[in-house]
Amino acid sequence: MNASYDIAGIGNAIVDVIFPATDAFLLEHRIAKSVMTLIDEYRASQLLLLVKRGTESSGGSAANTMAGIASLGGKGKFVGKVKNDRLGQSFARDMRAIGVDYDTPPAADSLPTACCIIAVTPDGQRSMNTYLGACRELTPDDVDANAIAASNVLYIEGYLWDQENSKASIRKAIAAAKGAGRKVAFTCSDPFCVGRYRSEFLDLMQNDIDILFANEAEAMALFEAADFDSALASARAWKGLASLTRSEKGCVIAAPNGEVHVLDAAPVARVIDTTGAGDQFAAGFLFGMSKGMDLRGCAKLGGIAAAEVISHYGARPEMSLKLLEAQSGF
Repeated sequence: MNASYDIAGIGNAIVDVIFPATDAFLLEHRIAKSVMTLIDEYRASQLLLLVKRGTESSGGSAANTMAGIASLGGKGKFVGKVKNDRLGQSFARDMRAIGVDYDTPPAADSLPTACCIIAVTPDGQRSMNTYLGACRELTPDDVDANAIAASNVLYIEGYLWDQENSKASIRKAIAAAKGAGRKVAFTCSDPFCVGRYRSEFLDLMQNDIDILFANEAEAMALFEAADFDSALASARAWKGLASLTRSEKGCVIAAPNGEVHVLDAAPVARVIDTTGAGDQFAAGFLFGMSKGMDLRGCAKLGGIAAAEVISHYGARPEMSLKLLEAQSGF
């Protein structure tokens, strides 16, 4: 079967609210720094009242990756649930406007559309407070198996694993991808997410996942390693392709054939906001794979995409990644 899409992504459909904050602000309002914390509707409403200079845009980890795919000129499809409310309508408009195929039926009568309130401190670190809302309403009926089968790669967001019906949706998507001989990629999302589901993630790796994305902290949590070198050794022992990012230290790619590629981070004049760095790295890497690049080329393109997004506020590219790719000599 010829592929209709380069990448199909499945994840939480969230509207991001990003604002600058000080470390003192985080302490005063009990916001955990540099991680994602799940919050309830009341906590979300209270935090939103504190936002004075925020920007609002559609988001969610896998959705951000799909935005990067589109910016590179790729064809992508996203699966994620919103409510038919103001934020949900805004999310759908944003995704379609950037060229991502998004047609998951909205929930007419459910919790509000999800939001992620992201405090960005002067060091560029992002502290995420996520209200999942309608994200939790995703069911297997929302997954179009034919569309997944018609995608070169299925990309799965680890955050989605928090709900049982979402797990069933993911398993349906995996079955469709595997049945069509497609690759399945998975991002760990967050070290706390790994801590909640480590054994289940490892089981997915042994049976369903071909490509793993993890940052240094996530890899150490996943493999219960005391340091990065130990985590890398465990990743090399796995049968799949592991893409491990290390912020300013670049990335390490461990291939199934035993090859290891170490690449420096792409240069950036100033780090403004690290929100979405991993999402955009995955976008560049997967787009490169879909176009037949070698692993070093994929990782280099991922680094270029990540460098662009950390140079400004927001989790999605402001400059055309396709243009940056061309300027870099690909």
